[in-house]
Amino acid sequence: MKKIGFLSFGHWRDVPGSQTRSAADSLLQTIELAEAAEELGVDGAFVRVHHFERQLASPFPLLAAIGARTRRIEIGTGVIDMRYENPLYMAEEAAAADLISGGRLQLGISRGSPETALRGAETFGYVADDAAEMARSKAEAFLAAIDGAPVARTDPGRTGGVSGHLAVQPQSPGLRDRIWWGAGSRATGQWAAKLGVHLQSSTLLTEDTGVPFDQLQAEQIRLFKAAWAEHGHERTPRVSVSRSVLPITEAIDELYFGAQGHDDQVGLLEGVRSRFGRTYVGEPDRIAAELAADEAVREADYVLFTVPNQLGVEYNARILGTIAAHVAPAIGWKPRNS
Repeated sequence: MKKIGFLSFGHWRDVPGSQTRSAADSLLQTIELAEAAEELGVDGAFVRVHHFERQLASPFPLLAAIGARTRRIEIGTGVIDMRYENPLYMAEEAAAADLISGGRLQLGISRGSPETALRGAETFGYVADDAAEMARSKAEAFLAAIDGAPVARTDPGRTGGVSGHLAVQPQSPGLRDRIWWGAGSRATGQWAAKLGVHLQSSTLLTEDTGVPFDQLQAEQIRLFKAAWAEHGHERTPRVSVSRSVLPITEAIDELYFGAQGHDDQVGLLEGVRSRFGRTYVGEPDRIAAELAADEAVREADYVLFTVPNQLGVEYNARILGTIAAHVAPAIGWKPRNS
């Protein structure tokens, strides 16, 4: 059965109309929105990670806090930029957050998206000739660490001459099976399948073949699933897609979003011709019909709905409630209230 969640970028600005004037507002309201989403029966609370921006940047304290304040909803990222991470320290943090939540972590990792910082990862101390290759290498080291692989040796001087191997601690059983790779192309989706991690596909693909976005994304998903089968993984692969959905049910919604709906967009991103998915704006029933016809949504197991977090918890909880009641059932979702 299909699952749904929200995806928050955690924007904060001290500007008129913003309900998140500070980083504290953004962090605390994300926790509150996760609690509200859980009450609505929504399956997941996911956060985007950006560095050097007035957005959410350090996910693990936030995820642990959400895990401690909720009891059922899955918590995750979409995505963590591995270029900035120490994979062993990240393995410790991820395991701790997963244990606090009782095994509800769904961790999305990736090479990351274009950013305003010039060689931002270098300022964190990570230098590489090939950023994508560095991210993949770190991802593999992270996966090995959470899988309990030895990464250090004991000091014979402190162990009575005994030599042995050490894994990072703590370990959280099952976490390895709940890691996702944010793939921006068909080829990286196939690489994720080879690695044995689930697929996160967003509203941006760093390639364009001339077909509508949902068809290109659906092709990526099918190639991922075929590659998964080819590599013989015993687990069932999972796929998430994200969609920008803004249902209009009140006059204030029309004021905020009435002019924001648009079709697919094609443009250059870091010199690569890329295709961006559309924004769904309008009456809930019309959006429901459009999403039901979305080829990639039909292929996906998890649909993440981006939220305009600066409008506050109450507003976004209402949007999620409308999606849960009038949109998500059309794509095969049912609430899982406990």
